[in-house]
Amino acid sequence: MRTPDGVLLEARYDPCAAGPADTAVVVAHGFTGSVDRPALRRAAAVLARHAAVVTFSFRGHGRSGGRSTVGDREVLDLATAVAWARERGHARVVTLGFSMGGSVVLRHAALYGERGIDPNGESGAGTYGVGRAGRAAGRTDAVAAVSAPARWYYRGTAPMRRVHWLITRPAGRLVGRYGFRTRIHDRDWDPVPLSPVEAVPLIAPTPLLVVHGDRDPYFPVDHPRALAAASGGHAELWLERGMGHAENAVGEELLTRIARWLTGAPGGTGAAPGA
Repeated sequence: MRTPDGVLLEARYDPCAAGPADTAVVVAHGFTGSVDRPALRRAAAVLARHAAVVTFSFRGHGRSGGRSTVGDREVLDLATAVAWARERGHARVVTLGFSMGGSVVLRHAALYGERGIDPNGESGAGTYGVGRAGRAAGRTDAVAAVSAPARWYYRGTAPMRRVHWLITRPAGRLVGRYGFRTRIHDRDWDPVPLSPVEAVPLIAPTPLLVVHGDRDPYFPVDHPRALAAASGGHAELWLERGMGHAENAVGEELLTRIARWLTGAPGGTGAAPGA
């Protein structure tokens, strides 16, 4: 896949195991992930029991081109994957994002949605040079964000302080490149992109699910609660007891519930008992 700003992305398409499906799930991985990481492949295998699945590596990750902007221009990557799924004949395309990918699916749903306003006050995804036709092709029909941050620059946990070192320091970016196969842009955001909590009020009427673990070592539960509150009652919030962070922590039972929620199948509601 090639994005509107010219970045070539590696991607994979898995047809629904149950036969032809109207719905395709586009999965957005977390920071330092990629299309071939075991946790993402495991998630894709579970999701493919219910729908077709598109997985891809964000810019700067795995074998994709470009450099990571850690959630800013990655919106273009996701929109390209959504349009790619529609080109394969799927009438309904939904998005599922983990951690950084969770922030991307929220911003994407806002910027490409019916009410989308970008950080510069332009309609839709104007900041990125995407026209009306591109917005329509890249629009999602439902969105689920797992382990997503509510706000930028969060350093309240030790894991997030390590992430910020990886992103902001030259030595950290070297570790990212050679240790995690992640090439990180060396420039600060300018302008600072719309934050996830600012994006959420713009997502309605697109269905929105926020999923978070109560043992997430990166983002405490005030993040998902802030996202749900910002939706004004539009979002469904699942707080999962004992769950850690992102795709590495999501088990088969939860993935099945998320898949059913995204596809509208029975059993796609509610959080784990005691959550």
